[in-house]
Amino acid sequence: MQTSKKITEKVTWVGKVDWELTKFHGDELSTRKGSSYNSYLVRDKKVALIDTVWLPYDKEFVNNLKREINLDEIDYIIVNHAEIDHSGALPELMREIPNTPIYCTNNGKKIIQGHFHEDWNFVTVKTGDTLDLGESKFIFVEAPMLHWPDTMFTYMTGENILFSNDAFGQHYATESLFNDKVDQCELYGEAIKYYANILAPFSALVKRKINEVLEMELPVNLICTSHGAIWREDPLQIVHQYLEWADNYQENQITLVYDTMWNATRRMAEAIAEGIRSADPTVTVKLCNAAKDDKNDIVTEIFKSKAILAGSSTINNRYLSAMGAVLEMVKGMKFKNKKAAAFGSYGWSGESVKLLTADLKEAGFEVVNEGYRTMWMPDEDALKACREFGKQFAESL
Repeated sequence: MQTSKKITEKVTWVGKVDWELTKFHGDELSTRKGSSYNSYLVRDKKVALIDTVWLPYDKEFVNNLKREINLDEIDYIIVNHAEIDHSGALPELMREIPNTPIYCTNNGKKIIQGHFHEDWNFVTVKTGDTLDLGESKFIFVEAPMLHWPDTMFTYMTGENILFSNDAFGQHYATESLFNDKVDQCELYGEAIKYYANILAPFSALVKRKINEVLEMELPVNLICTSHGAIWREDPLQIVHQYLEWADNYQENQITLVYDTMWNATRRMAEAIAEGIRSADPTVTVKLCNAAKDDKNDIVTEIFKSKAILAGSSTINNRYLSAMGAVLEMVKGMKFKNKKAAAFGSYGWSGESVKLLTADLKEAGFEVVNEGYRTMWMPDEDALKACREFGKQFAESL
């Protein structure tokens, strides 16, 4: 049984911490630190419930909510985002209180109806609309494509709370609830992974929407996300971090991503990395095996990098499928301001480098050279050439 937790005198967390979650969005996103589905009960003269939880926990959620409040006392339900991890418990809840109005964007209404095929009592809202609770009120702010078309923020006056749904969150299970009560390295590691793999394609919209909200000059004491820790200590730190991440982000890092059949391409990658470090000892160099390492972690490392090198041996006149999966993911992320080149080993046809180069260009990278390839297992001369290739690549940046 999940225990509710007081956030303020008026706001109670009534969500679910999911310690067992290892995959999200089907198999598209790894969540090795678990996650949480944060739902909030707001008690003023009127009572509102903000978001629900993922479908597998619908009955548990409603039963726990009954222990916290008589469901008939809930005046409003706010759906900031209709994705199933936030709206999944709605049908179970609406069976209990079927006439309670649901506040959401117009797109939110369409998506909820598309999910559940119910004609509940929807009240659609847009940016600037308000809902009076008594002493406090809600101000609604549409945030389309952060990260679905229906997304909105809900700001609570008096308490100065921004209920931000997916923005500023992390797939991070914690019973501690607040950002100042968790491991900061874990918190920021999961926050940047979340941004790189979910929100990065919408970076231009992220910048625009954050600046729009900041221009409203609303005081913010808490940012109550829908996943992971609530930002209580210096809550705007994550807002400013998002602005940095959304601005063609890069660190002084070069990442080599490769797959290999008989370790020839791996040996090339290691030699290229040596060459990079010889040219620039200050740069962080990371090597990722696309067939063995977590693909979301690889995407995060690419997001952090100023440049990447993509490597693969040739198979069936193509490159290895694990590299194809990574590059398909990266194409969708629409990363900007990053340079790249390709490398790989081959036996007789050797198309991988040319094809990798073409796909790097399609993914939006500035390709700095034609790449480097060598036949079979690289000998000492070939490894020396790899080191020189890495050195020249680093110098070209």
